[in-house]
Amino acid sequence: MSVPATPKRRENRLLNRLPQGEYKSLIRSAKTASLAQGEEVYRQDGPGSLPHVYFPTSGMISLTVLMEDGKEVEAATIGNEGMAGLPVALGLDSSPIRAVAPVSGEGLRIPTPAFLKAMKPDGTLDGLVRRYTAYSLRYAHQTVACNLLHSLEERMCRWLLMTHDRVEEAEFSMTHEYLAEMLGVRRQTVSVVAGALQTAGLLTYRRGVLRVLNRDGLEAACCECYGVGAAFYDRIMN
Repeated sequence: MSVPATPKRRENRLLNRLPQGEYKSLIRSAKTASLAQGEEVYRQDGPGSLPHVYFPTSGMISLTVLMEDGKEVEAATIGNEGMAGLPVALGLDSSPIRAVAPVSGEGLRIPTPAFLKAMKPDGTLDGLVRRYTAYSLRYAHQTVACNLLHSLEERMCRWLLMTHDRVEEAEFSMTHEYLAEMLGVRRQTVSVVAGALQTAGLLTYRRGVLRVLNRDGLEAACCECYGVGAAFYDRIMN
């Protein structure tokens, strides 16, 4: 159920960069919306599947690719640093990939017509979205390189760090089955790696609930891709 959004300046890092006047104008058409774990935000290649854009304020959205045999793999994640529905700004009326919430959270949902109306050429929102598009392209390319060159343990640590950033809590719900699907590996393989991380004292995992115990340790066990992505976002968005 959606209710009118209460304007706040510190909810979404992308929206927070808008001048006060532009922010208030855009937020008038926004509604707060909660996403349950596993809830679909956009359907892949569905007609008219982009009725709104979504700016997360908590939780996380995964962008996934569905294959013909039904298999699904994660291509990117979105948190309060960005937005879901970027194809709208590129002139598309459907999503080329699926968007789903791997962990529950909230955000601001803005109707597509209102968002496009606010995207005035050379305006602040237009510039921010262009920069965020550039960041998203770099993120996608970095993910391809990461999947090809880095170990599953490094990739899993990267995923956990990004989730920890977005959830902003040490504990969150996550099954081995879902994590395996997002990483494109077998569940048993994820269980082995998660067990090694737990033995190392970096996390605990029990009954579908994962808790980060040692963030510094996760960062040390992670590949370079986590830091590269975070640094590029700060540089290009600032």
